[in-house]
Amino acid sequence: MDTVTRRRFLLASAAAGGAAALATGGMGLARLLDTAGEDDPEAAGGGDKLVVITLYGGNDGLNTVVPYADAAYHSARPELAYEPERVLALDDSLGLNPVLPGLKRIWDRQQLAIVLGVGYPRPDRSHFRSMDIWQTASPQAPVATGWVGRWLDGVDAPPEAAVSFEPVLPPLLVGETRVGACVSVDGLHLPPGIDADTVAALGQAQSGESSLHLRAAESYRDFLRADEIVRQAAQADLPPDAAGLPPLPATATGGASALAAQLALVTRCVEAGVPTRVYSVSLGGFDTHADELVGQEWLLKQLDEALSAFVQRLAVTKAGRRVTVLVYSEFGRRVRANASDGTDHGTAGPVFVLGPAVAGGRYGEQPSLTDLDDGDLKATMDFRDVVGTLIGSVLHADPAQYLGGYQPTPLPLFRVSL
Repeated sequence: MDTVTRRRFLLASAAAGGAAALATGGMGLARLLDTAGEDDPEAAGGGDKLVVITLYGGNDGLNTVVPYADAAYHSARPELAYEPERVLALDDSLGLNPVLPGLKRIWDRQQLAIVLGVGYPRPDRSHFRSMDIWQTASPQAPVATGWVGRWLDGVDAPPEAAVSFEPVLPPLLVGETRVGACVSVDGLHLPPGIDADTVAALGQAQSGESSLHLRAAESYRDFLRADEIVRQAAQADLPPDAAGLPPLPATATGGASALAAQLALVTRCVEAGVPTRVYSVSLGGFDTHADELVGQEWLLKQLDEALSAFVQRLAVTKAGRRVTVLVYSEFGRRVRANASDGTDHGTAGPVFVLGPAVAGGRYGEQPSLTDLDDGDLKATMDFRDVVGTLIGSVLHADPAQYLGGYQPTPLPLFRVSL
């Protein structure tokens, strides 16, 4: 491939965003797994890890953590409300959706913290703006960096410090000078007319090119190496303290859900000693405007099965016991059901924090179902207090430095020091 064509291709890729992200600090899975064994759990916070699970679409928090004893709940959504005998009771007022038995077991082990009424000032019902606010931690005005990305900048992190196993790199992991890696869960997919030889040619370094071109080219070589590594990851040997465990779920989509596949790769990296500090994974489809009961239960069942298996696996190994999981969605749903047996975009909702070191229980105040803001719940907890607690306790950094100067109120989410 001639140099001019190659440079144009790299520039076009950068303009599209994918190569630009990789060229400024990303990496393929092969290089990521090459760092296995570099994690130092004895270093100050070196072994502590955060897994961020994003539920895209706006999960209905009222049918996830159900206020089953509140008459206003049953009155507002007569066709969608769960009867008290169906929910998995947490106490005499709240219960989990009946398809979340795995999370209920984690609650019973006191390793699941449920933070109630989480939102942000002046809520926005747009999926894109609300998700942008959550991932950038900037409710006041749009910014170009995510809160994890700013942490990457602040600690001058290597590219493997934050990894996304989502289809595209989320704004969460984008900093000004550092960018997390984005690795496809099911390997390399080439567009029509592009074969592996073409990609390999794009990855060959050539003299006279800028450092941006050279680093973009390296990302294409990573793509090819990642394809083979993804297919082999599930067959890798287990560490000694994980001997005898069942095999991880398949990493390709199919029998296992996409979330289970993403978490399987996180497990593999944690057990292999990869020094990644933050992982980002996701599950989409929560925009339940119609026929919510069936759709949300199907999604929550995937979340429950994947997450409960993941947390159970974490508890087995020393490295796994240093992992904390955050589960959030961009907003909740409106209190009253709509005419299509669904719910429309709302505001506040519950957030889950879980893991072996988490102090399980209820945090914050359940919003009133009668004292509403134009039909929506009033947030009782700023999401930056949750994020700030995780930045301080898991990433061992000053939260205000990465939250635009916001000084969060720390939550006692951990029963042991990480």
